[in-house]
Order: sequence, then structure tokens, then C-alpha cells
Amino acid sequence: MQRLLIILGLTTLLAGLLWPWLGKLPLGRLPGDIIIQRENFRLYFPLTTGVVLSLVLTLLLWIFRK
Repeated sequence: MQRLLIILGLTTLLAGLLWPWLGKLPLGRLPGDIIIQRENFRLYFPLTTGVVLSLVLTLLLWIFRK
């Protein structure tokens, strides 16, 4: 549990430091993300972004476990 918390903390720190460059990535605007806009309503459902992030995190966790 301690190792997991340290890794999550370091990952959060790294993401915070790299945020200016990470913000330029097209995550959140991928084909397959659902956006419905009406007059006073906006629904955003990042379906493809969620799948891509899940695959990347799964791969990273799988690598770190070995």
C-alpha cells in the first residue's frame, strides 16, 4: 500500500509539473467523445478519452508490477 501511494503521489507531482505541455494534448477532444450542445445545456461524455486513459494506466500498472 505504501508503494502504491508513493507512486500515485509521484505521478500526480509529475503530471502537475508537465501540465502546460499535457494541456496541449488532444485528450478530451478525440473522435468518439460525445458532446451534445443545446441553448442552456451542454453534455460532455469523454468515451474515447476514458478508454485510452484506461488502457495507458493499465499498461503502466502492468509494467510496474513486473
